Amino acid sequence: MDNRYSRQEMFNCIGIEGQRNIRQKHVLIVGVGALGSSSAEMLVRSGVGKITLIDRDYVEWSNLQRQQLYCEEDVIDQLPKAIAAKRRLNEINHEVEIDAYVYEATFENLEPLIKDVDVIVDGTDNFDIRFLLNDISQKYKIPFIFGACVGSYGSTFTIIPDKTACLHCILEKIPLTGATCDLVGVISPIVQMIASYQVAECLKLLVEDSEALRSTYLAIDLWKNQFVSINLKKAKNNNCLSCGVVPTFPFLQYEANMKTTILCGRDTVQIRPSQHHDINFDSIEKELKKRGSVKRNPFLITCDLSPYRLVLFQDGRALIHGTNDVEQAKSLYYSLLG
Repeated sequence: MDNRYSRQEMFNCIGIEGQRNIRQKHVLIVGVGALGSSSAEMLVRSGVGKITLIDRDYVEWSNLQRQQLYCEEDVIDQLPKAIAAKRRLNEINHEVEIDAYVYEATFENLEPLIKDVDVIVDGTDNFDIRFLLNDISQKYKIPFIFGACVGSYGSTFTIIPDKTACLHCILEKIPLTGATCDLVGVISPIVQMIASYQVAECLKLLVEDSEALRSTYLAIDLWKNQFVSINLKKAKNNNCLSCGVVPTFPFLQYEANMKTTILCGRDTVQIRPSQHHDINFDSIEKELKKRGSVKRNPFLITCDLSPYRLVLFQDGRALIHGTNDVEQAKSLYYSLLG
C-alpha cells in the first residue's frame, strides 16, 4: 500500500523491472496544450524519471475546457503553460524531475535539450514544428510519437528511426485536413483518447517492449464512431530526405524555417511559410467566416479579426496587420492555418 506504483508493477507487461526502467528514462514533451498536458500528467503519475516540457504560450480561458492541468488562477495570473504545468506536476509527483522552458520550439532551442532523451512526445499544434521534431528524431535516433486532434477527430503514429516510415513519408500518403481547433473547435474526449494512445506507446518504449508497439497509423472520429487503422509498412520511402538512404534533414535547415518580417511603419508582420503550398481559398474562406468578416478576390483573402487583420495570399504567405509582435503573429497564423 505504500508503493505508489504497485498497481502498475502488478501489470505483468511492466512489472518491477519495467518500473525500474521507467524511473531511469527521460521524455521530451513539445507543446503543453491539450495533448501535451494530458500526456505529461499520465507520465508523471507513471513515475518517469525526467520530463522536459517546452511551450511558448500562456494559459487562456479557452484552454480550460480540455487542458486538464490548468485552472482559473493560472489564467488570471497569465502563467506560461510550461510553468503552470511544472507547478501542478510537481504537486502530483515530487519524485519526477521536471524541466520547463518557455521557448519557441526551434532547432536552436531544442538541440541542447535532447541529450539523453529517450522519447519525444508530440503535443504541438502545427506541422512546421512536427516536421522539425520528425527530423530531430531521425537525426538523433530518438523515437517520436506523433499526435493531433481537431473537432472530434484525432490521429497518432509511432515513429521509430530506421524502422518505420517517418512523418515526412506518411503525409505523402495521408493528406492534411488544414483544419485547426480555432476554426472548427475540439472536444475533450478525443484529446484524452489520443493522449492515452500516445502515453501507452511511450510506456512500451520506456520498458523496452518494442514488440508491443502499434505499427499502424490510427485515426479516430469519436462523434461519427469511426475507427481506422492504416498499415504504413510500405510507406517508408528510401528517397525521403528525412529518413531515406541519404538523409539531409531538410527541416533542420534555415531555409526550411518559417520566415517573418516586421514591415517598418506599418504595424504589420509578414509571414512566409517554410514550404510553398497553394491555399484552398474555398475551404479557408468558409472557415474564416466563422471568425470575422471576409473579403476575397482571385489573388488573396482578407479577414477582419479585430484588433488584427489577416491578408492571406495564394502561396500561403500572410500579412498580419495590427501588431509588430512576431510571436503573436505566428500564433495567430498557426491557429488559423495549422
